[in-house]
Amino acid sequence: MKEKGPSLMQMIRAPFLSSIIAPLTAGTLLCVKINGSISIPGFILVLITGIGLHVATNVYNDIYDTVQGTDKVNVQRNEFSGGSGVLQEYPLLMGKMYSVARISLVIALLSTAGLMFFIDKSLWIYLWGLYLVSAFFSKYYTAAPFKLAYRGMGEVSILLSFGPMAIFMAAISQNISFNDQVFMLMPLSGLSTLSILLVGQMIDIDADREGGKHGIASRLGTVLTSYLYIFTQLGIIGGVLCLYLFFPGNTWPLLLSLIPYAIFFLAVGMAIVKYHNNMEELKQVAKKTVQIHMLFSLLLIAGLIIYLII
Repeated sequence: MKEKGPSLMQMIRAPFLSSIIAPLTAGTLLCVKINGSISIPGFILVLITGIGLHVATNVYNDIYDTVQGTDKVNVQRNEFSGGSGVLQEYPLLMGKMYSVARISLVIALLSTAGLMFFIDKSLWIYLWGLYLVSAFFSKYYTAAPFKLAYRGMGEVSILLSFGPMAIFMAAISQNISFNDQVFMLMPLSGLSTLSILLVGQMIDIDADREGGKHGIASRLGTVLTSYLYIFTQLGIIGGVLCLYLFFPGNTWPLLLSLIPYAIFFLAVGMAIVKYHNNMEELKQVAKKTVQIHMLFSLLLIAGLIIYLII
């Protein structure tokens, strides 16, 4: 019998698309609170754009980490770090993976063009600027000649893409440009996604160094990266407290997003420092980090919905 290949969902790493869906949804909800209304076409189109760009990022990441040899030497791959590993097991899918990435960028391009019909012309320059920068990040996060993740710039692109850029794109889709509340929301989702990347880099450190992928963990080592992970998570907590203190109205629902930190953060923070060079233990930290990220994202959205209603 012919061996069954990976599904499209595996190829695009579908579960991780929540990292872009969450900030686009949160940003839209905040803008509904500010505007007092919602543009449904704007929300749908910005979701299509964001998902298309994220799919391209995931697939290009697997392609170029395979081409450049990093995935080949990674013996620590797991469901939370090291990519999908699809091309290691099915190298003949390379052409299909390229097609998926390119089609995803085209879909994002078309939905971005569609957004032009639902926003003010003054916002078009920001809309296209965000698309072009996001498309650049999606390919050149790992691809030559820029290879951002290989040169210590991958963390910056992740922080920007899933934080400020995603929130600003959502705001533009609702005809809002620069707004103090939007600015305060911007860092949270980027920091949350960055926390996943940091613990993943700690697990993949040997493969990254051998493959020349010099991110924060590869450059600083696991001890300093473990403390940076803690500061990143503390930054999220501080950011939520700022929303609670400085947003107008009844802001208590926004504190719901801190529930996963109250439950998990102390134990996870102690574990990442204690087991900074123990890859099997770090895989458990990575699992908990993803759980914190997912719960935080869901509860932030729930909190914004309640904040919107009351």
